[in-house]
Amino acid sequence: MKKIAVENSPLLSPARPAASGAARRPSRPRRVLLVASGGGHWVQLLRLRAAWEDADVAYVTVQPSYRSEVPGARFYCVHDATRWSRWGLLWMAVQVAFVVLRERPDAVITSGAAPGLVALRVGKWLGARTAWLDSIANVDSLSLSGQRVAAYADLQLTQWQHLETASGPEYRGAVL
Repeated sequence: MKKIAVENSPLLSPARPAASGAARRPSRPRRVLLVASGGGHWVQLLRLRAAWEDADVAYVTVQPSYRSEVPGARFYCVHDATRWSRWGLLWMAVQVAFVVLRERPDAVITSGAAPGLVALRVGKWLGARTAWLDSIANVDSLSLSGQRVAAYADLQLTQWQHLETASGPEYRGAVL
């Protein structure tokens, strides 16, 4: 299994081209919002850190203890909810939506699950480029969130070659 290549990602290029003849503003680093649930989702997201080392990043996750793993970065902790807790999901969705609105990212990148799905939807609505990396744990099929994200992800990736389809997700390697 090859490692995912993320350098020179089109997600970190401008989402909207500047209007012709428009005055150029000083360039600023791309704002990237990185979203992951706990455990393996978080670990996989951190393993791709080199891809956005020149970006202005903020992290969203469900574990407050993860803050120590991203010193100096903006960090948000949201409620950890599952599909079996409708009120918990609603509360988490509101929290994630507020973070996306506050950050106004150029790109939203997530390794899943529910917080990432919400962030992609809100980010896409705001004009951000969006990417979904399905967890390597999903060997037999895409995750439930991964199945629902296609309409909101500019780039949808799987870490298993046999799950790649012509309409997405794409296989570009795995995060190991």
